[in-house]
Amino acid sequence: MSELKTQLETDMRVALKAKDKVTLGTLRMVLTAVRNEELAGKTPRELEDADVVKVLVKQAKQRREAAEGFRAGGREESAEAELAEEAVIKRYLPTELTEAEVTQLVREVIAEGGFAGPRDMGKVMKAVGPKTAGRADGKLVSGIVKAELGG
Repeated sequence: MSELKTQLETDMRVALKAKDKVTLGTLRMVLTAVRNEELAGKTPRELEDADVVKVLVKQAKQRREAAEGFRAGGREESAEAELAEEAVIKRYLPTELTEAEVTQLVREVIAEGGFAGPRDMGKVMKAVGPKTAGRADGKLVSGIVKAELGG
């Protein structure tokens, strides 16, 4: 079993005992998403830590987008609740890369692969993807790749 999944389950039990409703509710939703991912596809499978991180990233992004939607609709209290859940999820994600760190990674990949020009954007994104997975927003990465390739 994934160490991260085990940690999520353990922390959920701690939150239950501590009566921490936000953490408990968030971890329940996240674990449900993890289980759904395990059962998706033709055969059930046990997720590795990297796969659990992907689920966490997706869940955090959903909370962030929901908060933006609530703010746009003038529902500040609901937006704050979503952001609180996102903060709980972020505790389990690897530390985020800064824009400067992402730029450096992109430059290294471009230099190593000898990529040049906007037509190589897909190749660069494919090479950078595993290095930034769960640690940087895809929009940020693609913007930096585009800028570095002169697109």
